[in-house]
Amino acid sequence: MESTRRTFLKAISWRILATLITMLIAYMITGETTFALKIGALDTVIKFAAYFGHERAWLRISYGKIDVPDYQI
Repeated sequence: MESTRRTFLKAISWRILATLITMLIAYMITGETTFALKIGALDTVIKFAAYFGHERAWLRISYGKIDVPDYQI
């Protein structure tokens, strides 16, 4: 099981890295800093929400999960 807070922090750390990559690509293609920043911001908002929802949805799917007992003797 994973807490909502952990999922949230994972999503933030990934979005920082992914946004920097997106902005770099946009800048390399257009050569415009302002445009690259706008693309990076929009990309972040949309993909952050999608990633967070995706992670939470997968937590509800039991396929591939291994049940660990609360205790072992």
